[in-house]
Amino acid sequence: MDFHSQLALAFGILGNVISFMVYLAPTPTFYRIWKVKSTQGFQSLPYLVALFSSMLWLYYGLLKTNATFLITINAFGCVVELIYIIIYTIYATKNARILTLKIFIVMNVVSSVLIVVTIQFALHDSLRVTVLGWVCTAFAICVFAAPLTIVAKVIKSKSVEFMPFNLSLFLTISAVVWFSYGLFLKDICIAIPNVLGFILGLFQMILYAIYKNKATAPKEEYELEQAMTNVVILSPMGILMSSPSPLRERVSKQNTEGVEDKNKNVEVVVVNSCEVISSPLLDKVKKQGKEGVEEKKKKSVGTSA
Repeated sequence: MDFHSQLALAFGILGNVISFMVYLAPTPTFYRIWKVKSTQGFQSLPYLVALFSSMLWLYYGLLKTNATFLITINAFGCVVELIYIIIYTIYATKNARILTLKIFIVMNVVSSVLIVVTIQFALHDSLRVTVLGWVCTAFAICVFAAPLTIVAKVIKSKSVEFMPFNLSLFLTISAVVWFSYGLFLKDICIAIPNVLGFILGLFQMILYAIYKNKATAPKEEYELEQAMTNVVILSPMGILMSSPSPLRERVSKQNTEGVEDKNKNVEVVVVNSCEVISSPLLDKVKKQGKEGVEEKKKKSVGTSA
């Protein structure tokens, strides 16, 4: 084994370890979904995209020689993402379940079959790996456009509330590792998307350094106009990215003690698999609720007296 092969082996193992942990990152989210028997406003699209990505790169790894690490991590990713989607489908609302199944059939079944049939029967053996590699690369680059929404939001709001530093750090590390793997494997289709991943991750960390001490503007109302969550998506070759996903779940609090009539409808926002919740909003609701309960108790005591 030459020196380049040894380096490819080392980075392949390291990339698998990092990607393995990232694939398991949403586990607390789905444990909570299973526990409360509700999807709590989470969307299934990031996991459907992650499954499709893993399927594409698994197929690429099977066609390509010496791509064992692509096969192992993406086979694992397919299984994990499929489990996430099944759990989501079981506990989702009827409309969310139907939408999830429609996207799954169109993207993960029909599109995958069309790609496999086209690659296998319409292309010569020498072109299959090349064409599929560029298809995977193009898809990975398109997926990378999603975090730009979060970047724009950070710049506009001057707050890193929706861009956790750890996520940006892992984006950068993962991109470096998989770029190195593609470089030493001499596979440009693996290396190119990770250049973009590295640039994006580095830019996010720079923004974090600039805005981390900026105060977040207080919210006067109990309506949160838009909540964004950083959903971890592992693209098939191991690129870590954050995908903005608006999460909203309006819960009618008709019987909540201590909350005035005008505030009965409370916007409850579930953010991140790490359960990072908009604390200023919830703290305000809790504070008003406690004050209301105490006031009711005082009135009750006064009436009984």
